[in-house]
Amino acid sequence: MNDAATAEKPVSTSTIIIDDPNMNPIRVAAKNTRVFYGQKQALFDVSIDIPERSVTAFIGPSGCGKSTFLRCINRMNDTIDSCRVEGEITLDGRDIYDSSLDVVELRARVGMVFQKPNPFPKSIYENVSYGPKIHGLARGKAEIDAIVESSLRKAGLWEEVKDRLDDPGTGLSGGQQQRLCIARAIAVSPEVILMDEPCSALDPIATAKVEELIDELKENYCIIIVTHSMQQAARVSQRTAFFHLGILVEVGPTEHIFTNPKDQRTHDYITGRFG
Repeated sequence: MNDAATAEKPVSTSTIIIDDPNMNPIRVAAKNTRVFYGQKQALFDVSIDIPERSVTAFIGPSGCGKSTFLRCINRMNDTIDSCRVEGEITLDGRDIYDSSLDVVELRARVGMVFQKPNPFPKSIYENVSYGPKIHGLARGKAEIDAIVESSLRKAGLWEEVKDRLDDPGTGLSGGQQQRLCIARAIAVSPEVILMDEPCSALDPIATAKVEELIDELKENYCIIIVTHSMQQAARVSQRTAFFHLGILVEVGPTEHIFTNPKDQRTHDYITGRFG
């Protein structure tokens, strides 16, 4: 997907925000975030508050900017030479683009699960233990063992793999590999988990397991999921943000976005008139 493939700057980049009096405290906030690839602008003035202990879904057609914005939140766009990010994104009130901020530490606090399962070419155990080891989160093997078991349990995978932790992670099924990647992400005790279409490569049964897992994880984490499936967004999220042509068009409680959108573009996308 090429999120940079956006049209010329639209007339208005303002966002419709539907208030939610029951929204949890804010964990991630963006203000007038703009992204450029060279001279091409891919995101226009995105402002959004993302609450803790809940799931926020980013929806919209391919190339609309949702994955580009997701990658801003853990500075994955830093790896693209031509990419420039302007505006402000904060995590717990601190600007994550502050030059004094340690990007390695940021990526421990903001975990990422990608579209295609990508376990390391290591054992199941080493996939989960790698992060805690390099970040110095455990002293000795007993603590590492406890983190590995806890993470695999949280990812709903422990009972399936507890007797073969030395087997390669790449030998698991696709759905198991994706849950292993989720276990790997939560092993370093992140505050935020970013998921970029985490079920698009999975079959319906594996997708259902990952969705159940997301529902459980939201009790402890701020989860942001990019999904091409509106049905999935409706099932797993409490808030939904609709992107179109690099603009954040509308954001609010998922039920409101799907049943009573305020912007015609949101309505047209939800009802299948484009996308």
